[in-house]
Amino acid sequence: MALHKGPDRRDDRPVAVNPFHGEADPVGGMTEAPPRHRLPDHPVPPMTAYQVVHDELMLDGNARLNLATFVTTWMEPQAGVLMAECRDKNMIDKDEYPRTAELERRCVAMLADLWNAPDPASAVGCSTTGSSEACMLAGMALKRRWSRRDTGGRPNLVMGVNVQVCWEKFCTFWEVEARLVPMEGGRYHLDPQAAADLCDENTIGVVGILGSTFDGSYEPVAELCAALDALQERTGLDIPVHVDGASGAMVAPFLDEDLVWDFRLPRVASINTSGHKYGLVYPGVGWALWRDKDALPEELVFHVNYLGGDMPTFALNFSRPGAQVVAQYYTFLRLGREGYRAVQQASRDVAMHLAGEIESIGDFELLTRGDQLPVFAFTTAPGVKAYDVFDVSRRLRERGWLVPAYTFPPNREDLSVLRVVCRNGFSTDLAALLLDDLQRLLPELRRQQGPLGQDAGQATAFHH
Repeated sequence: MALHKGPDRRDDRPVAVNPFHGEADPVGGMTEAPPRHRLPDHPVPPMTAYQVVHDELMLDGNARLNLATFVTTWMEPQAGVLMAECRDKNMIDKDEYPRTAELERRCVAMLADLWNAPDPASAVGCSTTGSSEACMLAGMALKRRWSRRDTGGRPNLVMGVNVQVCWEKFCTFWEVEARLVPMEGGRYHLDPQAAADLCDENTIGVVGILGSTFDGSYEPVAELCAALDALQERTGLDIPVHVDGASGAMVAPFLDEDLVWDFRLPRVASINTSGHKYGLVYPGVGWALWRDKDALPEELVFHVNYLGGDMPTFALNFSRPGAQVVAQYYTFLRLGREGYRAVQQASRDVAMHLAGEIESIGDFELLTRGDQLPVFAFTTAPGVKAYDVFDVSRRLRERGWLVPAYTFPPNREDLSVLRVVCRNGFSTDLAALLLDDLQRLLPELRRQQGPLGQDAGQATAFHH
């Protein structure tokens, strides 16, 4: 047997210990609750930390039963695996992660082709953290283009009162006057001629919404462009249009191919969408595209010498994970046009069927039927006096369903509605369960002496 001699000198290297290796102080972890509003003094075992957080999150609502949000709540396991593999990749480090950057470029090109850009191969666009950032970028481009006119006035942006709150933020943050087209009667979104009438030499653009969050309806983008064409003929004002397609830009190309709303209209300068809505990707990813290089002023694009290479970037933030962009490319590759058409048609079919069933109960009136976005809004029928939409929302929440109830904006503040968003994963079976629960609670609601009202429940936010 060989005899082994010890080292020539003592191993006195400093010990480097990763605190995440092994459990620390297991007794303390069983006897002491960690503080909530300051860092604990000592580590706790990883399983203890996990269980504390896990248990608290159980009190959240069930995302699959959340009919308030437009955000994707289900993806295939393979997409989840890809996202886990990419969660440590910083999307902004394009030199470090060139293939992730290439997948982003391909997604932009695919969307440019889907939205009929003049030259999809040289499309100008970028990924964002969601439609809110995408809208901010589009608004900044509109304002910068307007500033070249040097009118000396205050810029304004024309849009319907039904726009998503991110547009109000844009106007506040970038000091732009918001000119809002009000709702009137049974019209719950922008009127093209009313929008054109609000435009002047200081208008940076008009926003058209392809899929209103209030009721799921498309705004008439082609008619809006025609009204602005007529305005230009009369006055010489050339007002660009931005299409906020947060939801509809990933529905209309597959289900409403004859609807002209995109870059086929020369006045449409830019379009945004949410990859994490009907793009079918977990949050958060959005996309902003411009019809050509002229629509995105070059001075807004930063060329950063970062980590060894030139990196053109147009964004409000910097570091963010590449996982969602990878998941978007996976979904585009996985489904293709026919797959997206099948998924979106299934969601629309569920929405229209459920809307019809709710209407047949007799207690409710439909504002929309889910035949544009797979979304519909409804209110109580005129003869219903014992309860209101807020009572229905509150009682459905007791069964786990999150169905928002809210009041419409000025000029229709008299109207309060419930809204149902049907997404991929909200199946016919789940819709039947919702309908069963609604019918089960109605007899008790009908016996009320009157509506308990919004204060008794809690109006659910709907600007997602």
